[in-house]
Amino acid sequence: MGAELRAIRARIRSVTSTAKITRAQELIASSRIPGARRRLDAARPYAREITRAASVLISHGTHTNHALLNLRPDTSRVAVLLMSSDRGFCGGFNNNVLRQSDALAALLRAQDKEPVFYLCGRKAVDFYRFRHRRTEREWVGLSDHPAYEVAAEIGQTLVDAFDTPTRAGGVGEVHVVFTEFVSMLAQQTRAHRILPLEIEEREMGGEPGDPTGAPPPYEFEPSTGAVLDLLLRQYVRGRIWGMLLESSASEHAARRQAMTSATENAHELIGQLTRRANSARQAEITTELTEIASGAEALSRSTGER
Repeated sequence: MGAELRAIRARIRSVTSTAKITRAQELIASSRIPGARRRLDAARPYAREITRAASVLISHGTHTNHALLNLRPDTSRVAVLLMSSDRGFCGGFNNNVLRQSDALAALLRAQDKEPVFYLCGRKAVDFYRFRHRRTEREWVGLSDHPAYEVAAEIGQTLVDAFDTPTRAGGVGEVHVVFTEFVSMLAQQTRAHRILPLEIEEREMGGEPGDPTGAPPPYEFEPSTGAVLDLLLRQYVRGRIWGMLLESSASEHAARRQAMTSATENAHELIGQLTRRANSARQAEITTELTEIASGAEALSRSTGER
């Protein structure tokens, strides 16, 4: 019984240490979620307005034949950008992204398209390197706190690949697999095609529900075509930036949720082990008392016989 009790107490100490680690991770994630959500909420109006401006430009109807808007005749190579985390302890966050990317790659191959992978996040990089899968570009160290400069670099890299003919090593489409932040308890993995762009054209007029029908307050200098070219490239960078922020907020929320569950499970296990330790200790005490009583009885019998 003594060996069993020592083993149970050692395990209790181990689980208690694990619970302290998961609790610390939970608190860290909880402290980072508000900042990530503020950055995400601050970026959404910009994405909404740049999409609206691009829609208005396209609605002019004179410059819709743009390279970033046109479907390519050759889509034999397709870029797939994965957004994972740099650290673990976030439940199924990374597994969902990798599973979704594998499903997308299988769908593309079924359409006779070769997926070319671009990776954001150390977990995706490690996953692909361990399996000796080829990648075009990798970015790490930005999932906790994404920087717009890196988002602009990623966007420019993808636009350059899209501008290059597939026979020269370019791509005909660009897809992004990321995790959308729905709520603190729900994050959804999504796959979106961002190139060629899909922007809804609008009728020239005011906002929906505007009774005046006033045109949007935009004037384009030096020309609509020049502004459209610059705006669409900025739109791609903005989409990448927004997806990085969505993924970052989702990662912190997923880590908090996973660490909360882990801490609760650890405390539950500690309770079970404590009850087992108490039972083992009681059995040990009972055995000791039985041995003492038996020894006393044997001693009394020996004394009486003398």
